[in-house]
Amino acid sequence: MYNFDIERPGTVADAVSALGREEAQPLSGGQTLIPTLKARLAAPSVLVSLSGIEELKGVRMEGGKLCIGGGTTHGRVAREAEAHYPGLASLAARIGDPAVRNRGTIGGSLANNDPSACYPAGALGSGATILTNSREIAADDYFQGMFSTALEEGEIVTEVRFPVPSAARYEKFIQPASRFPLVAAFVARFEDGVRVAITGASNNGVFRWPEAEVALSSSFTADALEGLTLSGDEMISDLHGSGQYRAHLCGVMTKRAVASLV
Repeated sequence: MYNFDIERPGTVADAVSALGREEAQPLSGGQTLIPTLKARLAAPSVLVSLSGIEELKGVRMEGGKLCIGGGTTHGRVAREAEAHYPGLASLAARIGDPAVRNRGTIGGSLANNDPSACYPAGALGSGATILTNSREIAADDYFQGMFSTALEEGEIVTEVRFPVPSAARYEKFIQPASRFPLVAAFVARFEDGVRVAITGASNNGVFRWPEAEVALSSSFTADALEGLTLSGDEMISDLHGSGQYRAHLCGVMTKRAVASLV
């Protein structure tokens, strides 16, 4: 790795101030950033560690929504969200391995927006709101493509607020080497309709599947998805699977998620 300085602020305000330094970059759980630094694919002059900011941690219910601090680890979400939002807790419990779950954070995952990450599907599928140190961003407006979000330079994810559906399930087809999903689907059923978010498949990152949402809102059964297909043209194609294969898996994973809920 290249040489760099490290700042360890104790408050969000101090973190924002530290991120004002030239070439400063936030460090949350480090599960993506540290390997990137080791590979010399990034060379920030300053890392601003968010791990010591207690106000960024915690899981609570407020106003009928599950509110999770941006610095909360996947493992803590898996444990503490179970009583309130079991579908999201199950997603968190299956991210990576124990080491990743005990270090990685929800805010770091959403800020990085890896095209195969699990949390973006949970946030988009839930219709969550991402709070930062300066504003609130609806999930539908937050994700803007592969590794791209609406976050501005120096902006920190402080909290994520999840509307709690009547039922939800995350199903993923795991790529064994990385533990990332090759393709995964998050299905959430609300009183006013169903949301379906797909991760791991598209060159543009996480996305909603409107046709599946319409079909499932009319009939919440796996059979309602029969005949629905996605094009493989905009899907990721690599040594693990072609775009057409990933497009097919979108339907398979969505059906599995629905079948587990009915």
